[in-house]
Amino acid sequence: MDSNAVENLIRPIALTRKNALFAGHDEGGRTWGRIASLIATAKINEIEPFVYLKATLEAIAAGHPANRIDELLPWNFKPSS
Repeated sequence: MDSNAVENLIRPIALTRKNALFAGHDEGGRTWGRIASLIATAKINEIEPFVYLKATLEAIAAGHPANRIDELLPWNFKPSS
């Protein structure tokens, strides 16, 4: 048994670490980590990251209830046709 499939999926996350070096502040680095994680998770779930982030931010701005935040996770995302 090997973990090549998993390693290949997380490799893009490791490649973006250099970007986080220039975050300017610890909280900026943590924020970049959250965004990079969402982008990578969208890609793993075969969702276009820009479409996912745009739809999710629009839903939050429109007042999506916080107690239903799990509906906005990448693996639950259903793009509009």
